[in-house]
Amino acid sequence: MDSMEKIFGKTAQMTVLKNLIEKQNEPTYLSGIAEETGLSHASVSRVITPLISSGVVREKLLGKQIRTFQLNMENEATNVVIDFYNKINQMIN
Repeated sequence: MDSMEKIFGKTAQMTVLKNLIEKQNEPTYLSGIAEETGLSHASVSRVITPLISSGVVREKLLGKQIRTFQLNMENEATNVVIDFYNKINQMIN
């Protein structure tokens, strides 16, 4: 169990967010997130929607059906989340 799970519990949305934070400079696909986290494609799709709506995650269309996802580093909330994540990991680990 990592530091974020100790505080907030293990949820699909937290798992996806942690994955995106750890790979914040790399765009990724739903299938990539699903494979790396062990979540189903449907679960990733469901929990990434509010992250996109809040502006924390940026979605980019590549063609008609292919979408990539990456943290929106221009969003202030994203930077607060990353800073919080880093500080919690330093304190608890």
